[in-house]
Amino acid sequence: MLLFPRASRWKAPRCKGKSNGLLVRFNSAFTSERFAQLASRPTSLHQIYQSLSTDPYVNLSIEHFLLENAPPESSILFLYINRPCVVIGRNQNPWLETNLQKLHNDREKKDNADGDAVFVRRRSGGGAVFHDEGNLNYSVISPRTTFTRDKHAEMMVRALHRVGAVNTSVNDRHDIVMSMDQPRKISGSAFKLTRFRALHHGTCLLDSPNINDLGSFLRSPARDYIKAKGVESVRSPVANVSSAFFGDAPSGFSMQTVIANVMEEFAQLYQTSPDAVRRAQRAHAVEPEIYAGEDWVAGAVGELEAEAVPEIKKGLGELRSLEWKYTQTPQFTFSTYPIEEDPRERATLPPCLPPSTRLFLRFKHGAIIQSSISISDDPSIAAEQASRVHEALNGRNLHEMALPQWTEVLSNRLFVDEEPDTVRQLAKFVANKFGCS
Repeated sequence: MLLFPRASRWKAPRCKGKSNGLLVRFNSAFTSERFAQLASRPTSLHQIYQSLSTDPYVNLSIEHFLLENAPPESSILFLYINRPCVVIGRNQNPWLETNLQKLHNDREKKDNADGDAVFVRRRSGGGAVFHDEGNLNYSVISPRTTFTRDKHAEMMVRALHRVGAVNTSVNDRHDIVMSMDQPRKISGSAFKLTRFRALHHGTCLLDSPNINDLGSFLRSPARDYIKAKGVESVRSPVANVSSAFFGDAPSGFSMQTVIANVMEEFAQLYQTSPDAVRRAQRAHAVEPEIYAGEDWVAGAVGELEAEAVPEIKKGLGELRSLEWKYTQTPQFTFSTYPIEEDPRERATLPPCLPPSTRLFLRFKHGAIIQSSISISDDPSIAAEQASRVHEALNGRNLHEMALPQWTEVLSNRLFVDEEPDTVRQLAKFVANKFGCS
C-alpha cells in the first residue's frame, strides 16, 4: 500500500474554533504533526482513521497511542491492513504458537530485505493470528462503561451483510463465523481494558492469498515437546469471505467497499457526523490527510504520524525490541520425555540420535533456568554431562541461541569426541525445534 503525499493547502473553513490551545478550522485538512493534538483534543468524541501503512508495528503503536491519549468518552474506529506477519497475544509463547523458521529471523538482527513474514507480539491478550493484504484489521476504542464483547463484532457482521455476506454471524466465543459446509471462522478478536477505556481489535479474512497456508505459519515444530503457562490459541477451520461468492461476487465487493461499510456501521452505532464518515472514506486515496470537525477527527494515518509523534515512535521501538518479543514469554518447559507436569507420550527421537538421549529445559521470561541434557546410557556419565551443559546454558536467553551456539555448548560440554556427529545432530535437532537452525 502506497503512502500518498500530504497536500499543503488549507480547505475553505466552514467555521472556526479553539480547543485546548489548538486552532481548528472545522472540516479542514491538517498535517501529520497535528494528529496527536487532534486525537487527544477533549472535544474529539468521534474519530475514524484508516492507515496507509502496512507495517504491523506502526499500526499497533498508533492504536496504542489512541487508547492511551484519546478523551475517555470518545469512540474511535481504526482500520488497517498489515503486510504478512504472525501476531501473538501478550501472554503467549512464540516457540509454541508460531513456526519461527517460516518467519523473518530477527534474532540474528538480519535486514528483512527478502520480504519474509514478521513476528509481532501485541499488547493485548488473545491468540495467535496471521495477517496479510487480504485481511482487514479493525480496532474500536470506546468507553469501558458501554463496552460489551459482542458489540463491535456485531457491527462488523452488519457491514458484511451490506456487501452480501449474509451467512456471517457472531458465535459464543465472540468470533465471526461463516456458514458453509461447516462453520468457518473469518474473524477473531482480542481485548484490552484499562480503567476508563476498552479496546476491541479483530481480524476479518476477506480475500487472503495465503488462506491455505495459514497453518504452516502457526504450527510450531516444538509443540509436542512444550508445556507452557499463559494463553494457548484455539485452532479453528477458517475461510475467506470472498469464497462464499465464488465467481458471483456482488458488484463492488472489494476491501475498500467493506471498509466503507464498516465506517457507516460505526457511524450509526455511535451517531458520528456524516462529514467524518465522508472524509474517512475518501482519505485512503483521494485525500490522504487528517480532517477535523467540531467533535470529530477523521482521515488517513501511517508512517508520518509514527515519526511525528514521540509517544508513537517510542511504542514502535518497544514492539520491535527482541526483549518485548521474546522475554515477555511466560514460564514453559521443553522435554523429549514425559515429566510429572507434562506426562504426554513423546514421539520417537530421530534415528541419528542415541536412544539414551534425554533433553529437558525450563524457561522463565525466555531464559534457561533449569536443564538436563545428556546422551550417555550410563546414569553417572549422563548426570555429569547434564551438569556440565547446564553450567553453560544457565541464564542464557533462548532467542539468542542459534545453531552455532547450541553446537558450541554441546560439543564442549558433552565430551564425546568419538561421536562428534552425534553432538552435531543433537544441536541441529534442538535448533530446529526452536526455529533457529
